[in-house]
Amino acid sequence: MRKAQIQRKTAETNIELAVNLDGTGRGDVASGVGFFDHMLQLFARHGAIDLVVKAAGDLQVDQHHTVEDTGICLGQAVREALGDKAGIRRYGHFALPMEEALVTAAIDLGGRAVFVFQADFPSPKIGEFDSELVYDFWQAFSANALCNLHIQLHYGRNSHHIAEAIFKAVARAFRMAAGFDERLSGVPSTKGVL
Repeated sequence: MRKAQIQRKTAETNIELAVNLDGTGRGDVASGVGFFDHMLQLFARHGAIDLVVKAAGDLQVDQHHTVEDTGICLGQAVREALGDKAGIRRYGHFALPMEEALVTAAIDLGGRAVFVFQADFPSPKIGEFDSELVYDFWQAFSANALCNLHIQLHYGRNSHHIAEAIFKAVARAFRMAAGFDERLSGVPSTKGVL
């Protein structure tokens, strides 16, 4: 089983996170940020991973540190759980419709951090959640998982639907990339290492 546990404690947050990349889609998430918990549970379910997140952050300031630091921890856990990446597909992509919104996500687990985000939110808030934190979370994830991650919103009207489409599309793309390639063995690179 490809598993990892990360603990990150700073003056701003205390996060314990565990992943099982070969899980069944269970999300046990408690960050203190309701909408964010919902998005992480969607990521676990659609990524077919088991994800446990226990986060305590300085929510009296705002939600930024909690969300970004969780992205850091998830990226680190994914990188550790993937190990040498032998046998994985490496690349994944998914176009996901969510009501009136359509999002495409593409990922390369090849060991280089590049993040491209082309999505504008119609509203600055989704309930009590700052829409801009969607960018911050995925940027932190990409930087720490060492992956190329491209997210593009083609269109959408409702900020909740857009955020949900992003998390689900990334989950499905990640599931494809982290899955095993039944035709090729070894590390998926002509270099022989990722």
